[in-house]
Parts: sequence; C-alpha cells; structure tokens
Amino acid sequence: MVDLLVKNGTIVTQNADREVVTDGAVAIDGETIAAVGETADLEDSFDADREIDATDHVVIPGLINTHTHVSDILLRGRDTADRGLYDWLFNVKQPGTSVMTETEHEIAAALYSQEALCSGITTFVDNDAEMQVGEKASLRSKFRAFDAAGVRTIYARGIRDRPVDSGFQALIDRITAREPTFEHPDQDEYVAEFDVWRDELESLVEDHHGSSNGRLEIWVAPVVIEAMTDDGLAGAYEFAETHDVMTTIHTAEAPVQSDGALSPIEHLRNVDSLGEHALLGHCVHVDDRDLRILAETDTRVAHNVASNMALGNGFAPVPSMRNLGVQVGIGTDNSILSDTVNVLADLRLAALSHKGHHHDPGVMQPQDVFDMATIEAARTIRKGAKLGSLESGKDADLVLLDFDQPHLKPAPDVVSALVYQAQGTEVDTVVCNGRVVVEDGTAIGVEREYPTLSERVEDAAARIGEKSGLGSPQQ
Repeated sequence: MVDLLVKNGTIVTQNADREVVTDGAVAIDGETIAAVGETADLEDSFDADREIDATDHVVIPGLINTHTHVSDILLRGRDTADRGLYDWLFNVKQPGTSVMTETEHEIAAALYSQEALCSGITTFVDNDAEMQVGEKASLRSKFRAFDAAGVRTIYARGIRDRPVDSGFQALIDRITAREPTFEHPDQDEYVAEFDVWRDELESLVEDHHGSSNGRLEIWVAPVVIEAMTDDGLAGAYEFAETHDVMTTIHTAEAPVQSDGALSPIEHLRNVDSLGEHALLGHCVHVDDRDLRILAETDTRVAHNVASNMALGNGFAPVPSMRNLGVQVGIGTDNSILSDTVNVLADLRLAALSHKGHHHDPGVMQPQDVFDMATIEAARTIRKGAKLGSLESGKDADLVLLDFDQPHLKPAPDVVSALVYQAQGTEVDTVVCNGRVVVEDGTAIGVEREYPTLSERVEDAAARIGEKSGLGSPQQ
C-alpha cells in the first residue's frame, strides 16, 4: 500500500541515465518516492490510497530555484528600466522594501509561493538581502506563508557587518540624488557586528531550521563582499560548516564589483569562504583563473540569466564553468527584474542567450539547461541525494505538466520541448514532500489561508508605493 500513485504519464526521471519512461508511473509513500517505472508494473505492485491520472501529461522532478528574493515581488512593475545595479538597488529596491510591514512581507511570501508552485518550483533559496537588523517578526510572517503553501524553502538571512565608509556613502548620495523624493533608508539599518548576526542566526536555526515538517532551512547570506569584513566572511562560512548548511553571496555581478587588484573569487578564497558550503550568486565578471578556483574548491554557482540581462551586466560564463565541473543552478533572482517567478520560462532564455553570446548553437544543449533546474540544481544546494530526480528513496517532489496543448505539438523530444516550448503555465498538479500542493492549477494552501490574496497584494503594493515615494507601478 502506498499513499499516491501518479500513472499513465511520460516520466522524465533525471536519473543517472536521464531515463524517460513513456506510460510511466511514480509511487509515493509518505514523503518519499517508493518506485518509478511503467504504469502496468507499478499498478501490479502497489495499491494506492489515491491515484492521479497523468494521461497526456509529462511528469518532472520539482524544479529548484537556486537564487531569489521573495519580498520585493510587491515592487513588481516599478520603474526598473535604464537603471544599473546600484541605481536599481538604492533607488527602487531599498526604498520599497524598507517600508514594508510584517503583514506585507507575509503577503509577499504568499504571492511568491503561489506563483512559484504554480510554475512547478517546489524548492527555492530566498536570499533575504534587504531585511533590517533585528527584524524577526517579518521573518516569522514569511515563514507562516511558506508553511501554508507547502513549499520547500531555504531562507538565507542576509547580513552585513562592514559599516559604510565615507567614500561609499558619498557614492550612494550621488546615486540617490536622482530620486530625491524617495524614502531612502539609512544604511546603518542593515549593518551590525558579526557577533550580533551570529546570535541571530543561532536563534533562527534553533527556532526554525527543520520546521514545517523539514521543509524550512536556515542559511546565511553575506549580502556582497563589499559589505562584509574578512572576519565576517570567514565567520559566515564557519557557521555554515558547523550547521551543515550553506552561505550564499552575490559575487562579481556587475563590472564595478570586479575591477580591483584582487578578484572577488580570490578574495573569498583568501578568507576561507569558498568550498562545498558556498553558493555564489551571478559570477558574471570572472576570468579563467577564477573559474579554476571555483572548480578546485567545489564552490557552486547560481545563474541568474534574466536579471543579469535586465541590468545590462552581461553573461556568466556558464558553459566554461560546467566544463570544469562547477555545479550551476538556475535562479530567477528578483521578480522586479526577471518579471516572473518561472524557472521553466528562464530555461529557454538561458539556452538561447548563451548560444547568441558565444556564437555557438551547440554551446548549451537542452539536457544541460534542464539539468540546471533539476538534478544539477539539487547538487548546487547540496541536496542531490534527496531532490532533483524521480528515483526510489528520494523526497517526493514532482510536477505534472499538461502537454495536450497546441504549442507543445509535436514534441518528439520531451526534454527539448520542456526547454524550448513549455511556458510554465502548463503546470496543473504539484506534489511537494509527498503532499499535493497544487491541484487543477490552484495552490491549495495559499488559496485556503489567503482567500483574498489578489486584493491584498494590490492594496499593499499601492501603500508601499505611496509610503516609499515610488508611486504606483504605472508611474
């Protein structure tokens, strides 16, 4: 007897052989995959409390989003065009997120979880880079929404321990002069000594790590190298090692961050902050030496293709990284830059952009790109033994996509169709940790706990715009 049998579908296993089972089935017992195989065989082997007919559907592992920022989804539609990294950060994101209330963070988390699940994402890394020091109530409110949605969440607490010096403050002042009527927060709100951060992190781990039936984890996220002391960087990595979690840090995203005598990758290596417990976001402006260091230290990378393009920052050398054995996962980054929380849509963008950038139509094959949202993404966050493929003994995270649609006909190569033809809107059923969390395209837990979410989102976005000075999304 098993709890759930998904049958009659095309199963994209993402196992070591990248096996695709036509007329296949997945048996789920509790939170774990019990078996994967042909429908006839599993029907003979298992009685199920519930069956889901996956006829005309493709069944894939739950997608993994290795780098994102949840709360600023309420700023989507704001004026982000023609802004570089610092202009966008100090004139859009910080003004907006700094005025958000505890309730608005919860609404943002509910909306984000709803959109993520309904596009097939069952795991995401929330890099909460702009949450002020000591703001624990807003964190808890986000955790409530994640729990209600039933999604698997890695919450990476953003930290900064280097006070802003006069030179950088002068730069910020020149940047924010473009928007003198906006509510620009004091940078001191985000900065504390590392000992303060360590105490908060230990408290978060004690209170929340492993909660939500094991679906919530706590990581540490030094925001950027420029905002950290060397002791703080080393301390963050030590914390990650001690608790067997990871650090995640924005690295070499824009040219301005990589123009020193020491590259960001060398800097992190020299302060013992690289290794299997480090996930670096972006790594756009890196050279061959940096890539060798990443490979030698088993450091992982989150590739945020949409936001890198939106800010005009360039293209991370992902093909070269992967050729050297660096694990790379796809990230959607900020929804106010990438526009949607939709890994499937970003797969096509990643595949085509690298072909154009490298003048090589074969530089990124469909299987390579799909791996970066499934099994390779799982390895990127050190969860390859549990997530990223449909195999017996792994956690039961899977997605059903309705392939009986015009834009998916014909689809002789299902993985190619997932990368180049699927849009993410085909998702109608999602299972996370053995529970059905999306049914008929509806995120069940979000709908139940937040029945008026759409109206609350619009009201919250309007209030944030008024309070911050950003105005309405149309302005």
